[in-house]
Amino acid sequence: MNKDQMTPMERFSAYDKGEPLDRLPCVPVVGNGAARVLGCKISEFRDNGPLIAEAHLAAYRRFGYDTVRIFTDLYVLAEAMGANVCYPPDETAHLENSAIDDIAHIGRLQPVDPRRDGNLPALLQALEIAHERVGHEVPVAGAVVCPLTTASFLIGTDNLVRMMHRNPEGVHSLCEIALASALNYARAVLDIGCTFGLTEPVSSSTIISPAHFEKFSYPYLKRLCDFMHEHSKPVTLHICGKTERIWPLMADAGADCISIDEMEDLRKTKESVGHRVRVMGNVATAETLLQGSPADVRAETLDCIRKAHDNPRGFIVASGCSLPTEVPFANIDAMLDTVREVGWPVTVAKLDSMT
Repeated sequence: MNKDQMTPMERFSAYDKGEPLDRLPCVPVVGNGAARVLGCKISEFRDNGPLIAEAHLAAYRRFGYDTVRIFTDLYVLAEAMGANVCYPPDETAHLENSAIDDIAHIGRLQPVDPRRDGNLPALLQALEIAHERVGHEVPVAGAVVCPLTTASFLIGTDNLVRMMHRNPEGVHSLCEIALASALNYARAVLDIGCTFGLTEPVSSSTIISPAHFEKFSYPYLKRLCDFMHEHSKPVTLHICGKTERIWPLMADAGADCISIDEMEDLRKTKESVGHRVRVMGNVATAETLLQGSPADVRAETLDCIRKAHDNPRGFIVASGCSLPTEVPFANIDAMLDTVREVGWPVTVAKLDSMT
């Protein structure tokens, strides 16, 4: 942490105001890889808020990135509503069975109570601990899984996609229940004093069409964004995979910052919606951060900065998505050290000299 001249809170505040800062914000999205920093197993995070907090605090102190994001897996809301989730000994959880297998059983589903159901109480406890310990110096954020993705876990992704053609009202009914759960969790996160980011992988154009995004995902994203803005909180929205054709709708929904996956071009994002939203991304998680060398990470980080440092609404250097758990620490260091070396203000001449 002593490599930086500002805390993340100071850095974001200065950036938002157009004031001088020491470097661009940088967020390698560390998820369950935090367990590797602390030396525990991922399965130990289950129902253990203090351990989740200690792992993420250890990772933040080790690397010095700009947001502490408390997140374990995508299934937390669906599991709290009845989906069956498998917890391997030392890998990220995966969905075993959806909560229902037929829309006729939708009456079995109830919105979550985040202080009682599933692993949500542990996540809230982790957020409370992290906020108390470091919330004065770094944003502490929960991750809210958005309605369409949670709906897919409630009835199965294949079933949900078929329903978009055969039973659109059933999709909306599932999304309404999932939205109620997301809002319940979001309220609990805000009550702690934290913020949150929105994650909606099933809305990717890799999975559904832009038309289906507009019909089945956009209305619920907008209601989540409106809720955040009513509480004076900015919204960061991540959708995995291909998203170019829905960037304008992501902005229309109310996202203040959009997180771009590695297969998209940050320059195109900047040119398309950079006058409306901050852009975040997009060093490749597997090919570069997991499998590459520190030199590879440095080169790609510089490329991302070159493409998007002058985005009108600002730019956050980040991984394209959550990091695989086994990303070498040296590669995370290389990403942050490159951003530190570039410094501020960012100039093309400085980038050229580093290439």
